[in-house]
Amino acid sequence: MKHITDIALIGLGAVGAAYLTSVADNFPECRIRVIASGERAERLRRDGIVYNGKRYLFDVAEPDEGTSAGMLFVSVKNGQLAEAMEQAAAFVGPDTVIISPLNGVTSERLLGGRFGAEKVLYSYAIKLDATRIGSETVCGNEGWIVFGDARNEPGRYSENVLAVEEFFKRSGIEYEIPEDMIKSLWKKFMMNCGLNQTSAVLGFSYGMMQRSKEARSLMRSAMEEAALAARFMAGVELGEAEMEEIFRTMDMLSPDGKTSMLQDVDARRVTEVDAFAGTVAATSREHDFAAPVNELYLRLIRAKEESFRL
Repeated sequence: MKHITDIALIGLGAVGAAYLTSVADNFPECRIRVIASGERAERLRRDGIVYNGKRYLFDVAEPDEGTSAGMLFVSVKNGQLAEAMEQAAAFVGPDTVIISPLNGVTSERLLGGRFGAEKVLYSYAIKLDATRIGSETVCGNEGWIVFGDARNEPGRYSENVLAVEEFFKRSGIEYEIPEDMIKSLWKKFMMNCGLNQTSAVLGFSYGMMQRSKEARSLMRSAMEEAALAARFMAGVELGEAEMEEIFRTMDMLSPDGKTSMLQDVDARRVTEVDAFAGTVAATSREHDFAAPVNELYLRLIRAKEESFRL
């Protein structure tokens, strides 16, 4: 059986910090490298990161210093993925397993095209309630990582799935391995289209999203359109049961917390709207179904992004 004893991570934001600090705290024998270059690399070497009040100093490796890692953990934003793949290339070897718990439904295909699909597992993070406050990350709930091959039959997991499962156990990272990973991935996409985008457009925290009937109605409409995209793009059927599960998940989050997209808007950063509403809108035009909410979200959030540059 394959054993993972070292990890190279690119993208030390809220998601990366939540899980890499867990590795550091629970798996001290694991070799940890953070991939970074230039001023960011110098800052990480000098200051490290502060996560829930504790400072962590990780080994920082420049892209041209890379050697093969047991696991490559990619936790950048979708718009940064192309650059991240080039920076991480030297850290990928014949036995490297790649995990990319990014939002959206395209990162695994892109990573597989660059490094080989046999190295890449599908993944996403769920119920992670983390907020960036200046240079610090505060996390009330680390949630868990959902991962696996496209299909995962209990008792017959692939070597890579078993290796990552063992690694997560040793690292104290909660996880789930669904039998139908593709449906699970699209369900998270539907949640992103509904919750993240609605909260970003309205400026609503989780608490306001939980209390506002109109916000919940908008969120449902955006999710219904995302479900149609899932049907046409992947043959995945999502309906009322999945939407109700998403609402229950949202209602369990800290009322003071914010979605990652709202945090991006508040910090005047480029968002992932192209990966969400952009995907739904493009699919609606290709397959001739209406997606007015996602079309509007795409225009509104792009206008917000434009204002950051003016």
